Amino acid sequence: MIILDTHIWERWVEEPVRLRAAQTAAIVAEENDVNGVIGICATSLWEIAKLVELGRIQIDTDLADWFENALVYPHVRIINLSPSIAIRSTTLPGNAQLSRDVQIRDPSDQIIIATALLNNCPLATSDGKIVAYPGVQTIY
Repeated sequence: MIILDTHIWERWVEEPVRLRAAQTAAIVAEENDVNGVIGICATSLWEIAKLVELGRIQIDTDLADWFENALVYPHVRIINLSPSIAIRSTTLPGNAQLSRDVQIRDPSDQIIIATALLNNCPLATSDGKIVAYPGVQTIY
């Protein structure tokens, strides 16, 4: 299983050429694995909707249609927000000890990181703060 950060999921659907080679390879490996899982955190659905609302990303279709199409990709599974993920997102290991400029303060990023940690799987991201965060295996 791999977890896709919101921007990686959006790029995979809209502009896969913008993904880094390692990210594409990891997604393709999961697609080709009979038991592969490409995890999308439930919070990423909300983030996509907000980014569209705020005009920060453009999609060529109705948002409901975009979600429908984006969620039928092979092996994609929505990872719901569980109590364990909620708790872990607020107690990320070492986060409080990091300097303020490298702390993970975005709630959605905290949830996505907690999801990857609790599922013991890598997180595909291009977010420099997440890549630098200790203890998270990232695909950059």
